[in-house]
Formats: sequence, C-alpha cells, structure tokens
Amino acid sequence: MDIDPKLAAQALEAALAQYPQFGPFGPRLAWRELFQGGAWLVEFAAPPPRETPGAWDFQNAVVKGYKRLAGV
Repeated sequence: MDIDPKLAAQALEAALAQYPQFGPFGPRLAWRELFQGGAWLVEFAAPPPRETPGAWDFQNAVVKGYKRLAGV
C-alpha cells in the first residue's frame, strides 16, 4: 500500500503535538505486508527508551490520524 507523504506528515504532526517526547527519535509511518493483508506501524530512526510513556498511544494516534485523513 502506498502512503501519501503529505498526509503522513500531517498525521505525525498532530500526534507529536500530543506526544512530543517521540519527536527526537525520527518517527515515520510505515505499512508492512503480512501473509494476509498488512499492518500500519510507526518506525523510528532511533528507538525511544523502553520507559518512554505513551508509545502505544502515539502509534495509535498516528495510524488513526492517517487513516482518517486518507479515508482508508
């Protein structure tokens, strides 16, 4: 699945407004093909420390924001 870079940037910007602690780690939206279908996820250029709170919520905010913007 192709990701629209402009919409992905908007979704990341909105999520980073709520979870700014993930900004320094270079997050980006990615799509991974699976055996059946695929999965949206957030990849990081450098992994945030495990104790960083809100990782799951940040990923959900990015993915749901992108899907809403893209109409997926």
